[in-house]
Amino acid sequence: MNRTDRLYALVEELRAVAPRPRSARWLAERFLVSSRTIERDLSALQQTGVPIWAEPGRTGGYCLDPSHTLPPLGFTVDEAVAVSVALTMLAGSPFSAGSVSALRKVAAVLDSGTVSGSRSRAQRIFLLDDGRSSTLSADVARAVDRGDVLLITYRDGSGVDSVREVEPMGYVGKGNDWYLIAWCRLREGVRAFRGDRIGSVVPTGERPARRVLDAADLDVRFGTLRVVAGSAKNR
Repeated sequence: MNRTDRLYALVEELRAVAPRPRSARWLAERFLVSSRTIERDLSALQQTGVPIWAEPGRTGGYCLDPSHTLPPLGFTVDEAVAVSVALTMLAGSPFSAGSVSALRKVAAVLDSGTVSGSRSRAQRIFLLDDGRSSTLSADVARAVDRGDVLLITYRDGSGVDSVREVEPMGYVGKGNDWYLIAWCRLREGVRAFRGDRIGSVVPTGERPARRVLDAADLDVRFGTLRVVAGSAKNR
């Protein structure tokens, strides 16, 4: 996590528990940095006008002014449950960390009645896993975002290993399976690489011009592709 993201996350953490305090040590363990780094970050936030102050004492720590918290989100119970289920289903995806932090932020700004109702309904919902996960590594996710060429080892469906130089283009998700979609320089075409079959991942440092990803290039023979971008707007 870079410093900008950490500063934002610090405010969200203090917002979630306001007006109760969080100690610098607790925050340091939460964000995997030193207490001194946390203190510098909080000082920087204070200097920008964020209403954070320190409470002294053994049970003290840093607090955020409750008036700085967001107003409750106007979600119905159905909407809150839908968001919770959708984010929970991303646990094994390239967006796992983001889904966890997003769920915490949503819960922090829901009104108490919606929280109670959605929690009661969520307790009657279960997700069935097959015990197998094909997540994609952080290196792969960064390469998709940045457009870096990767050198990967890959084991195909027949168990044959190969070394591929690929240009990451995007993702396809199917149940618990997540695939890296990339231009494979070995095969000279767009290919899908299942997460659990990707071995080592080495960024090469090369960043060529982005290739355009078109659903027609994926040659999906089983199932129907749904495009995420703009889906809420088009409903």
